[in-house]
Amino acid sequence: MPEEGKETDLVFKAMADPSRRKVLDLLYTNNGQTLSQLCEQLDMQRQSASQHIEILINANLITVVWKGREKLHFINPVPIHEVYERWVRKFEENRLSFLHDLKTKLEGDQNETT
Repeated sequence: MPEEGKETDLVFKAMADPSRRKVLDLLYTNNGQTLSQLCEQLDMQRQSASQHIEILINANLITVVWKGREKLHFINPVPIHEVYERWVRKFEENRLSFLHDLKTKLEGDQNETT
């Protein structure tokens, strides 16, 4: 399997879990949180949160920056954008074109006099 496929699989698997999506939401709202800060907002033990975060790190959805002795977690939106570009955008374009055509047909020719 090509590398791109493996990376995409990791992103989909990581985002399949509601707890991991919540971690991403928390970082989207307030980026650069420590594990302790994230645990305060999650309904799980520190060890479980660490395991979920590790999966997100492996999927490149979270990056870690050390600031002194603190380990800060930051959301990395690039893999999500890549999934959007490959799997969502192309379907969205067709839908938008269809809606534009439908609007044009329903409204008729704007150059006609009434």
